[in-house]
Amino acid sequence: MASPRRKRSGAAPDAPVLHLTRFLPYRLSVLSNTVSHTVAKLYEKRFGITIPEWRVIAVLGGGETLSAGEIAQRTAMDKVQVSRAISRMLDSGLILRESGATDRRKAQLTLTPKALAIYTEIVPLALAYERELTGALTEEEMGQIDGLLAKLQAQADALAARPATQSP
Repeated sequence: MASPRRKRSGAAPDAPVLHLTRFLPYRLSVLSNTVSHTVAKLYEKRFGITIPEWRVIAVLGGGETLSAGEIAQRTAMDKVQVSRAISRMLDSGLILRESGATDRRKAQLTLTPKALAIYTEIVPLALAYERELTGALTEEEMGQIDGLLAKLQAQADALAARPATQSP
């Protein structure tokens, strides 16, 4: 007996099929979310900070002073997420905001000693998690994945820079 064919509602019979579990953008998103949420367990309960707040701390943890726009750019978070995180962090005493020297509308953000203490405590935990995660790979595979991710990021940046009217 022949197996019944599943009907694809609304799609032409010869239309391409997207197998989501094999679609690279989806797979990268799932991996990213899994890793982010696992690392978040290291600091959410202990320090009461969210993933966006940790990303702000991580970016500013090197001692830099950045604007909200620069933080959004470096973390690939949207400006609304960054703005909400900054607002919560200002309220909880984790960051300081100072008006920019050349443009008073462009506030510069730095970590407070309280946030630096959190950064100092989380970084070893995050790095240990990274070592554990990448422990599934050989040194050669780590080099390959670094190179491949850099290539994919460069290509994604180029595609993102294309005019919206230009189709893939």
